[in-house]
Parts: sequence; structure tokens; C-alpha cells
Amino acid sequence: MSEKPTIALIGPGAIGTTVAAALHEVGRTPAIFGRSAHDRLELRFEGGEVVVPGPVRTDPATVENTFDLVFVAVKSTQVDAAAPWLAALCNERTVVCALQNGVEQKMQLARHVPGSTVLPSVVWFPAQREPDGSVRLRGNARLTLPDTPDARLVLAALSGTRCAVDVAADFASVAWRKLLQNAVAGLMVLTGRRAGMYARADIAELALAYLNECLQVARAEGAALGDEVPHQILDALQSYPADLGTSILADREAGRPLEWDIRNGVVQRYGRLHGVPTPISDLVVPLLAAASDGPG
Repeated sequence: MSEKPTIALIGPGAIGTTVAAALHEVGRTPAIFGRSAHDRLELRFEGGEVVVPGPVRTDPATVENTFDLVFVAVKSTQVDAAAPWLAALCNERTVVCALQNGVEQKMQLARHVPGSTVLPSVVWFPAQREPDGSVRLRGNARLTLPDTPDARLVLAALSGTRCAVDVAADFASVAWRKLLQNAVAGLMVLTGRRAGMYARADIAELALAYLNECLQVARAEGAALGDEVPHQILDALQSYPADLGTSILADREAGRPLEWDIRNGVVQRYGRLHGVPTPISDLVVPLLAAASDGPG
């Protein structure tokens, strides 16, 4: 690997723009690829903004070189559509870092990059697309990676940036904890409400019951998560700004397909695999799936 690895990013949405801006600030601007052409990306945060020069390239056929590190920030519903980009940007030495939700990142991406290393991550920052196309970062940016040799490339790339990176020996437990948070956020889709709804006593009770259901499935999968985790997640939700949304709610409001399977369906699927009852998932999952189908 070169001393100055080449970096690409697929999917300049809220998460992708945040990482691209973090890299650009320290002189490591990535090559950016996506569905829509943009001449620049804008990240806004309290106290300032970062403008990342484009262009965002939209044609995989124009790619001439592969890259050492490729960040994939498309949603799980867009992975198949991103396959031409992955084929064009990756070789057998490329590290593909998934900036995605869920606990099945490696499985989803590996089939599209058979010779590359897929490195999962957990994204711990609230970023959302604004109506003017900019991205608003509403907290500190941080990633968690598995403690493997391949993580060193990402650690080096993001060293000294506004996006902190840590590694976890028990990465699976960290990933499942984030999945619990993502799963309960799905309730926002069914109500059309934002984080303020968790202040309601009835919603808090439902959320806690759902989190405990997800916890039992996570433990059946080997996650080492304590009884306190559901309460911690609910407390965090109740502490957020009342108008804070989530990516799955934004997709619902925009009429886009929802990541219901990798955020919520996975709990139901693994619950059935391990014989863990999932009565709340059995209600929530088909409702989210129907919402994802669109009108009609």
C-alpha cells in the first residue's frame, strides 16, 4: 500500500458528504461517485461549513484507475445499483469500507467485490440532507471499525480529521447495539413523527418493549449486551432535539424505498432462526415493508 493511498467514495448523501468533507479538510479529498451530478458538496455544522469541490462523477465507464480505499455510503437498497461502480473502482488490494446500516454489510457487498476486502463499520453521527441539497451535521462524527489489520488504512485516512475512528475487538456487539437503535427508529416511519415522539409515555413503553425484543435476538446471535442497553438507547432518543429525524424517515417522506429489511426485518429473521419470539417485529416489519412499496 502506498504512503498516500488513493481514496474514492460512492454515495455522497448525508453520511458520504460528511466523510468526504472530513477528508477534504485535511487535504485528502476523495474522488466522488454517485447517481446525480454535482459540482460540489456542502457540509454545514455549528460554527461553520466545508465545501468539497466536485465533480461527482456519474458514469462508471469513465473510471480509469482503481483505488486503495473505497468508502461505500449508499444505502442497502442501492447496493445492486452501485455494483458497476464497485467493479470499476476496486481491485484485489482494495479495502472497501461500508458506511452503512445493519449487521450484514460484508455479506451484501462481498458478492460485488469478490477479490477485495470488505470492512464493516458503525456510523455514530447524525447527519441529514437539507432542502437546499447541503448536509447538516448535528453532532460529532465518529466511526467504529473491527480491530483488524485492514482497519489501519481507514484509521490512517481519517487521522486528524473531524471524523473520529475507534476500533472494537468485539465489533459484532457494537454493530448489534447500533442496530437496536436503528430498529426502534423505524417507529418514526409508522407515526410520521421525529424524535420528540419518544417523550410520550406510551411510545416510550412501546419502544422499550421493542428494544428488549431486539436485545434477545442480538444475544442469540452472540452479542454481549447488558440489560441496561434498551434503557440507554431510549434515554438517548429522549435527549435528542425534538425535530431530529432519521434516514429511514427521510426516505419515507421522499417516497423512496426503505431500509426496512436490514434495520428491522433482520431482527425478525434472526429471531425465527434462533427460536426467539418477536411479536412486535411481526407487526412492525410488514407495516414498514408496505410503506416501502409506495402509494397504492
